[in-house]
Amino acid sequence: QVQLVESGGGLVQAGDSLRLSCAVSGRTFSSYAMGWFRQAPGKEREFVTAISWSDSNTYYADSVKGRFTISRDNAKNRVYLQMNSLKPEDTAVYYCAADSRGRAWSRSSMVYDYWGQGTQVTVSS
Repeated sequence: QVQLVESGGGLVQAGDSLRLSCAVSGRTFSSYAMGWFRQAPGKEREFVTAISWSDSNTYYADSVKGRFTISRDNAKNRVYLQMNSLKPEDTAVYYCAADSRGRAWSRSSMVYDYWGQGTQVTVSS
């Protein structure tokens, strides 16, 4: 059984930074593609970023490119989301997700097998 637990969310002002962390249980973490999605009130869950199992390929939504950075530490079974220059429109619940078949190139939430419970990020103007 794979479990994902996010942390690091909070209330910040526009222009500030936050670093989200996702702790993953499971012996095969290093073979998973990992992604971050977010869901704002009244909106559908949307892709934010993903990283391949080898850390060599990363993918970003246009709305966060240049501001957000995904990384992973396979030795610690963790994936991180560094968010800089935050905007009010970044306000959402952020979810960490794992794809056991390593399809980091897919931006669809449908390919992800495991999900965390989410962490709230609120950016005030």
